[in-house]
Amino acid sequence: MAPASPAGSAPGSPRLPPSRSPGAAARRPPATGRTLVDRAFPRTPRGALKISRTLVALAAFICFAVSGAHGAYTALAGMEMVITLLFLLLYLLRVDARMRFLLWPLADVFNSVIAALFLLVVALFAIIIKTNKGTLAGGVLGLILLVLCIVDAVLLCKKIRLDRGRGRSAPPK
Repeated sequence: MAPASPAGSAPGSPRLPPSRSPGAAARRPPATGRTLVDRAFPRTPRGALKISRTLVALAAFICFAVSGAHGAYTALAGMEMVITLLFLLLYLLRVDARMRFLLWPLADVFNSVIAALFLLVVALFAIIIKTNKGTLAGGVLGLILLVLCIVDAVLLCKKIRLDRGRGRSAPPK
């Protein structure tokens, strides 16, 4: 009769040290003590604004796609939706706190300002040309998205200014 193998390992397989075994990580408490998702961010004004920007961009994308509008309209709305969703996930998963080599709020301001400029042009063209009601609705949603982008840029500029005003010796918020 063959000797019994340790629990959880197949006969003849190398035995892993306890720290490297698959179940060891699941039994250990998290190192930082924080959760992976920032559950408070969606309730902040910036979080609610990111969510509303994503939803309005999705609605504009659907309007442009269904109406058979020019591809540039659909592409801009789709790209705005994806980029805003990525920034939302960045802040929601606290990636900005882990990757401090880039000033994320400043990158977000650039995104908001550039998106606002593109949305101004595309939304006005869509409203002026209005080939059908879907294009008109997408243009109106594009103007709403333009306003949301400007508000987001203003809120982010205030955040950057307030964070910069805090000295190194001041306690974090």
